[in-house]
Amino acid sequence: MALANNLTAILNLLALLCSIPITASGIWLASKPDNECVNLLRWPVVVLGVLILVVSACGFIGAYQYKETLLAVYLCCMAILIGLLLVVLIFAFVVTRPDGSYPIPGRGYKEYKLEGFSNWLRANVVDSKNWRKIRACLADTNVCPKLTQEFITADQFFSSSSITPLQSGCCKPPTACGYNFVNPTLWLNPTNMAADADCYLWSNDQSQLCYNCNSCKAGLLGNLRKDWRKANLILIITVVILIWVYVIACSAFRNAQTEDLFRKYKQGWV
Repeated sequence: MALANNLTAILNLLALLCSIPITASGIWLASKPDNECVNLLRWPVVVLGVLILVVSACGFIGAYQYKETLLAVYLCCMAILIGLLLVVLIFAFVVTRPDGSYPIPGRGYKEYKLEGFSNWLRANVVDSKNWRKIRACLADTNVCPKLTQEFITADQFFSSSSITPLQSGCCKPPTACGYNFVNPTLWLNPTNMAADADCYLWSNDQSQLCYNCNSCKAGLLGNLRKDWRKANLILIITVVILIWVYVIACSAFRNAQTEDLFRKYKQGWV
């Protein structure tokens, strides 16, 4: 029984350590400029990571001090949390699968169409009710102003592949409009205003830019998709380890219960 409990304690310690990359991924997601402006997606991963940390700590204490009731509660709660984490992973994968990007000839960056993203993201993240707050939040960030510090000439800007989807959609007009580059957030003399409805929404007012454009909404979704895809890789690896730890912990707990029952039987208690 002691050996089984020690093994369970070690496994719980490993599960506790697994909660660190989950929480770190959530904090990283929440700290991104786009996620800071989208409250809906900011904290679910962080909350799950903290809950797994707390439950794993309880399981470690229960195994170390031979508290079978606490261990049983731990196994039940951990199963629920692993299930919730799987739901979050599957949901994030499904809603971020569609990619609204398309290449622009002669440009190192891509542009984005709102129609290319999932219906759920469009309906729940960038709908008209939410966008007013998101737009004001984005205008207060340094997402666009820092472009003027990074790129001086048009060639530098056009050849860059480091421009994010958010910057591509919100900080400049669509390429099809035919605006002439002055600096990354200042464009003049369009030649094809009819090419896109966003051409009429572009403003050289630094507090406006293309924040009201559909291309900005698409850029925000492009950033969210990119960030969540990166986080999902870490979460997938972590959840696989958690499932492996949980299965072994369940087996160790069941074997310990069987050994305890057999010992009592031999002593004549049963």
